[in-house]
Amino acid sequence: MERLQKVIAQAGVCSRRKAEELIQAGKVKVNGAIVKTLGTKVSGNDEISVNGHNLFKEEKVYYVINKPKGTICSVHDEKDRKTVLDYLPKGTRIYPVGRLDYDTSGVLLVTNDGNFTNMMIHPKYQLPKTYIINLQGMLSGEDIYRLKMGLKTRQEKYAPAKVSIRQKDYTRDRMIVELTIHEGKNHQVKNMMEALGHQVRRLHRSRFGFITDEGLQPGEYRRLKPVEIKKLKAMSSKEGEEK
Repeated sequence: MERLQKVIAQAGVCSRRKAEELIQAGKVKVNGAIVKTLGTKVSGNDEISVNGHNLFKEEKVYYVINKPKGTICSVHDEKDRKTVLDYLPKGTRIYPVGRLDYDTSGVLLVTNDGNFTNMMIHPKYQLPKTYIINLQGMLSGEDIYRLKMGLKTRQEKYAPAKVSIRQKDYTRDRMIVELTIHEGKNHQVKNMMEALGHQVRRLHRSRFGFITDEGLQPGEYRRLKPVEIKKLKAMSSKEGEEK
């Protein structure tokens, strides 16, 4: 059971606040009867109409895409840049689950399920996310210790991360680092490396929860399997309970 205004908003009719106004104005019917009480619970079997138009029940869809560099995580872009939705099937209202920077590639979930999206990105749940970092400069032993213990800067405090050194190039003073974090703060990985005095040359998210980019070239996608969706929800619930 879901709140009526939430169901209307998730169907793409309007914002939740506008849905509340329509309900109070008597513009919404449930099973043929006008409903003016905010917070009324409805199920998937109820017939809902707004301003005389029946609510379209969208099929829930779930994708994983290997986001290419040079694309934005948005439904539309006022600068007419390429978005991740340009690579996905048309005809269904879908949107990215969280964001990856314009120049960051990797695993990105896309759906039209608002509840699922909230479970994936809400700070309460904090699913693990793994990044492959092509770094200019070498992390010192102290740097790695600070990352593992929880990096603190003047501006921010980050939760402990898992760190693995995958490759070192002493000639060019570069290294490849695998970093797993549970938070989703804005530009987090780049800011963490910058706080340690290093520049991120390339950044790729290789894993979200247990979902990887295996078998997906940049711009390629696939639908998540029902068992994967169920497992992601179970993971987020478990993470939330442990917080």
